[in-house]
Amino acid sequence: MNVSVINTATLRNNLADTISEISKKKDYLLVAKRGKITSALVDIDLFEDLLALSNKKYVESIKKARKEYEQRDVFSHIQAFGEV
Repeated sequence: MNVSVINTATLRNNLADTISEISKKKDYLLVAKRGKITSALVDIDLFEDLLALSNKKYVESIKKARKEYEQRDVFSHIQAFGEV
């Protein structure tokens, strides 16, 4: 993953281009103010993933699914979707 840091002055002067770069090339961009990283700009897909991960029920469902998979407690394609 390609991580970049941009200072607030550069961000302010190039906001439109920076937003475009994030959505096309990167997941996120760290923002520094006076040399200290203070925030981040993130692509909307990554942001939605982060929101989903902050939901404890969602995280628990992933853990349950992984455990079921490891125990081979899964459905075959035909069981799940029938004859296609």
